[in-house]
Amino acid sequence: MARTMSLKVGSAKAPLMRPRLSLPRSCAPWPIIPRMSQRPHNETFDQEISRRSFLKGLGTVVVATAAVPAGVVAASTNEIAKLGSDQSFGPGQVPVTLQVNGKPLKLNLEPRVTLLDALRNYSSLTGAKEGCDRATCGACTVLFDGKPVYSCMKLAIEAQGHSITTVEGISPPGKLSPVQQAIVDGDASMCGYCTPGFVMTASALFENSPHPTADEVRVACSGNICRCGTQHRMLVALLRAGGAPTSSTTEVIRNA
Repeated sequence: MARTMSLKVGSAKAPLMRPRLSLPRSCAPWPIIPRMSQRPHNETFDQEISRRSFLKGLGTVVVATAAVPAGVVAASTNEIAKLGSDQSFGPGQVPVTLQVNGKPLKLNLEPRVTLLDALRNYSSLTGAKEGCDRATCGACTVLFDGKPVYSCMKLAIEAQGHSITTVEGISPPGKLSPVQQAIVDGDASMCGYCTPGFVMTASALFENSPHPTADEVRVACSGNICRCGTQHRMLVALLRAGGAPTSSTTEVIRNA
C-alpha cells in the first residue's frame, strides 16, 4: 500500500508530458509573419511601402515643386490655356469658310461634319457621292490642293484655307473636260455613281502626267471601284484620253 502511494505522489510531481503531433513529410509548418507593430522600426522592407516612406517621398516632391521658379509655371499655364483656346471647337455649330471651285463657301457646321457631308448636305454641290463612307470606294473623291482625297475622311473644319475642287468645277458649265468626254465616248459609265470619283482621280493624274502609261493609270485608279463591272472600260477610256494605244479585241478564256 505504501509503495502504491509513493508512486502516486511521484507521478503528481513529474512534469506533464504533452503529446507530440508528427506532421507528414510533405507538409511544412506555416511561416509566422510578424505584425507591423511587432517589427523593429529600423528594419527596411524593399517591397513594402510604409507610411513613413510615403511621407518622405511626398515631402521631396513638394520641395522640388517649390524650387521651380514661379515665372516658369505661369508661362506654362498661359501656353496651355492659349493652346486650348485655339483648338477647342464645338460641340455646337461654328462658322466655316471653304474655298470650293474658286469661290468661298460660308457654312455653319458642327466640328464633326465631314467635308463630304458639308458639300452634299449643306450646299448644292452633290457631285461627290457617298458610297462606303470609310475610304474604300473612291466615289467621294475631290481635289484637295490639286491632289485627290477621300472627302468622307476629311473634316470640313480642317479643310479651311485649302483649295477644294469638285466635279462641278472641273470644267465650265455646259462643257465636258477631256476626261469626261473620253468616258462618254468609251461608254465607261453604267449607273454613273462612281464616275465623279474616277473623273477627279484621272484629272489629277493628267495634270501631272498628260500621257500616262497603263501602269500609271491603274495605280492612280486603284482607289476607285466600279461596282457595276465597267472597271475595264473606265481604264481603257482613260488610256485613250491620254493617247495611249489600246486594243478593242476581247479574249475569251475558257476554264479547263
